[in-house]
Amino acid sequence: MNTDNTGNTGTENTESSRDELLAEAVALRTRGEAEKARERLVALADRYPGDAVIAYQTAWTHDALGLEAEAVAYYETALAGADLPDADRRGALVGLGSTFRILGRYEQAVVTLRGGLAEFPDDGALRTFLAMALFNTGQHDEAMRILLELLSSTSEDPGVLAYRSAISHYAKDLREVVQGP
Repeated sequence: MNTDNTGNTGTENTESSRDELLAEAVALRTRGEAEKARERLVALADRYPGDAVIAYQTAWTHDALGLEAEAVAYYETALAGADLPDADRRGALVGLGSTFRILGRYEQAVVTLRGGLAEFPDDGALRTFLAMALFNTGQHDEAMRILLELLSSTSEDPGVLAYRSAISHYAKDLREVVQGP
């Protein structure tokens, strides 16, 4: 085993370097320097091709730059990895589903977002983006149901709170009509 003059193995140095380079690239994106971040992340993704966290950050940065088509492969790599933390996995599922939708790949968006909800059933972002994708596929009733359920269960708006039970009821079937006398 090789060690450097600090007593660390090469693997430890590589991991430390990876973490530092990743943190620097994410900081660049956070500061609004997304193109610089993208260049660094692409280089890191090439250097660590199976790294799910790097792939996720690279996809996110491509999306931030409006490069959705280029983001897809990075999102897919991220989601295929076993080492993606849950928060990042959620973000990658939302990101990929949203990216498919914006690219006009509506059915893939629906499949991705439904899969995300199977893993994270209470995630409001996944439900919202699924509703948008369902709208794009002509599934308007389900899209409205999802949004109304989300609205009634999460809103703190006084008007929504006052009508929460009615909104929840109508979310089940917007076409319900009560026949008069």
